[in-house]
Amino acid sequence: MSTFTKILVPLDGSATSKAALATALELAHGTGAQLRLLHCLDALVYLSGYEYGPALLDQARRDADRVLTEGLEICRAAGIDASSHLIDREGQRLGQSVAEEASQWKADLVVVGSHGRRGLGRVLLGSGAEQIIRFSKVPVLTVRGRAPDQDS
Repeated sequence: MSTFTKILVPLDGSATSKAALATALELAHGTGAQLRLLHCLDALVYLSGYEYGPALLDQARRDADRVLTEGLEICRAAGIDASSHLIDREGQRLGQSVAEEASQWKADLVVVGSHGRRGLGRVLLGSGAEQIIRFSKVPVLTVRGRAPDQDS
């Protein structure tokens, strides 16, 4: 089994991405790996109208900063070496952004949450984890979240 030394963890603030972070922390405790927390912001998603677009984009950037800061605090509390990176570019798919960051940072593992959507929800919302798996040149560990239709 390979020892992972650099683990990339895409975060979006969801419970599922927090579960992926917890899994990455467990791996890092066992291997001494560094973590890189990543948030991908696509401006096109937030530009809904001429008057409201810039304000929504500014809010999205503040939210992204909060997600990354909270993730770093969790890593530091766990005694794990971590850094963060925000990707803020238009028009690039999540999977491509994560794969490029993994390559540039020389990650040897990506740990990502999967929301487990099925049916129409998956068709409408897509699968970020699936994109990451498709584009990544390094192994991807998916941490399965609860599907929205599962009981508590």
